[in-house]
Amino acid sequence: MASKRRRIVVGVLAGLGVVVAGGVVFVNAKIAPTGTGYYVKNLCSAVFVDGLDEDRVKAEDLRPYWYVQGSVDREAQTASARLFGLAKRTAVYREGLGCTLAIGKDVETLRAEAPRFDPRPAGADAPWPVGEVVSPEPVAGVDYEALADALDYGFAEPDPERPLLTRAIVVVYADRLVGERYAEGIDASSPLLGWSMTKSLNATLVGILVGQGKLDLHAPAPVPAWQGEGDPRAAITLDQLMRMSSGLAFEEVYGPLSDATRMLFEVEDAAAVAIDMPLAHTPDTVWSYSSGTSNILGWIVRQAVEAEVEGGPGTEAAWAHYASFPRRVLFDPVGMDTAIMEPDPSGTFVASSFSHMSARDWARFGLLHLHDGVWQGQRILPEGWVEYVSTASPTAPMGQYGGQWWLNVGAPEDPSERRFPSSPRDILNASGFQGQAVIVVPSRDAVIVRLGMSHARDHLDLDGLITRVLAALPEPEPTTEPETP
Repeated sequence: MASKRRRIVVGVLAGLGVVVAGGVVFVNAKIAPTGTGYYVKNLCSAVFVDGLDEDRVKAEDLRPYWYVQGSVDREAQTASARLFGLAKRTAVYREGLGCTLAIGKDVETLRAEAPRFDPRPAGADAPWPVGEVVSPEPVAGVDYEALADALDYGFAEPDPERPLLTRAIVVVYADRLVGERYAEGIDASSPLLGWSMTKSLNATLVGILVGQGKLDLHAPAPVPAWQGEGDPRAAITLDQLMRMSSGLAFEEVYGPLSDATRMLFEVEDAAAVAIDMPLAHTPDTVWSYSSGTSNILGWIVRQAVEAEVEGGPGTEAAWAHYASFPRRVLFDPVGMDTAIMEPDPSGTFVASSFSHMSARDWARFGLLHLHDGVWQGQRILPEGWVEYVSTASPTAPMGQYGGQWWLNVGAPEDPSERRFPSSPRDILNASGFQGQAVIVVPSRDAVIVRLGMSHARDHLDLDGLITRVLAALPEPEPTTEPETP
């Protein structure tokens, strides 16, 4: 009897050992890489792109991920992380490209693939926004005391247990920089993460290619994987991708084993995750916010740009041509000298999420759209493009989304039901998930930029910030309706 009990105990312990070992393998292969990938990518970018101190990044940016162990190698310009010794991930910094996870390729391969970029132009010694000289002369009608109170509101920390970590606010009125404030250790030249504001940035690249005749909004999206006989995805247009109404079965959920986190932190080719998705709905019938959609658009931009090079997509010359594309057509012409978009290991910019630039440069990006895509007399975007991205998608139930930009139009049956209930309805908003925002307000000739690392985003009152800033600016002159004969 005792021998039988021993055999049972040994069997149970062996079974438990198998379960535990299997669990460790599963966690190491499927769950932990999400956490370590997120951690190390953001650690690398915050230190090497944004210039932040490693300890600060761990305490602020990565505060919810205290259980991950990460470190930075400044000499090698890499960052590494593990979760209790499991699922090691490494990210490498490359000049001009920011940080990329070493997935499917090792650090040496990624570094060898990086093209050399021309030096960025020196900042112009000219008044902002062309240069960095901010005039001390007050702008008529601006209530600077009220504006200072609005900035106080934007930087307030009402709950220290749930910090908002605002790092920069910039206010532009009538093309003048009338207010700005920065957190300690941040200044006017500090690049900061935009997260999903990258979607609006990539949409601008799409618009430039549309203006050049290299992409057609209303034609089927040029995705070869969808062109097989009988594939219903062949009907998806570029316009439907832009408006988040493609019908693709992509879930915008962030956590272990989710579509979004696998796409961003676990694979070599981010766009491929979304391209491989089947249809969940008939195209143009359901609005569904999707970072996967944005990365398909980013992949399409790459193919269109690389096609300009002899030999076409896939060649070293083609990738170098593509890697410098945002600089050539957008960043340099608009003077966004701190701007960087970061690619996945396959070399495609992660159009859903990975871009950095200073608050002043984000404000320049907003000004470009405030002025219908024209910068200092030079048309960057095709005529009508800003109107297109500012027009609510018919499938967006609250009129909350246009062409890769958030809107404040309101529900068709009740315009008061909108994202920012107290703010103007004509707002065009690039939005990042930790409260990053570029707010373009055409009716008030204003751009407001707010950057930070708000883990408690539900406590962030952007509507309150917007209304307080606008209250400090001159009221628009009433328009006179022409008399009806």
